Amino acid sequence: MADPQSSTGLDDLDLRLLAVLVRQPGRSNKALAEDLGVAESTCAYRVRALRSRGVIAGVRVVLDAAALGLPLQGVIRVRLGRHTSDGVGGLFDALVRTPGVIEVFHVAGADDFLVHVAVEDAAALRDIVLQHITVHEMVSTTETHLVFERREGIGPLARVTGAAR
Repeated sequence: MADPQSSTGLDDLDLRLLAVLVRQPGRSNKALAEDLGVAESTCAYRVRALRSRGVIAGVRVVLDAAALGLPLQGVIRVRLGRHTSDGVGGLFDALVRTPGVIEVFHVAGADDFLVHVAVEDAAALRDIVLQHITVHEMVSTTETHLVFERREGIGPLARVTGAAR
């Protein structure tokens, strides 16, 4: 494995800081500094630097869809009949604005988009397909898959450091 410092410009402290933030994103600067054995000012500076470099691209709140009354999740595969830059971009924009859509991937391969949704029931899932996806004339076919269970992977940091979290 390549040296993460040379390939990413991140040193050991940056990588250790990121590892803690990935596991505990709400950790205070004081607690981070204590965990890492560095001064609070050093820790704050490093976090700001990682943000300004785009290494830390944002902070997200992950909602429990079932707790919001949306227990049914699905992944809808979308295949287009034709492709234009404006058409693909417009469809992408429309998909991410659809209520119930968690995430949209524009992908290469047989399918063009994968749309991850959370809804109340099967009828609501059908409605997303019929009222928000197949209404676009460039959409050729869709295929809907129910999600039985979802787990997060260990993430990209493990690839850089070679360590599992």
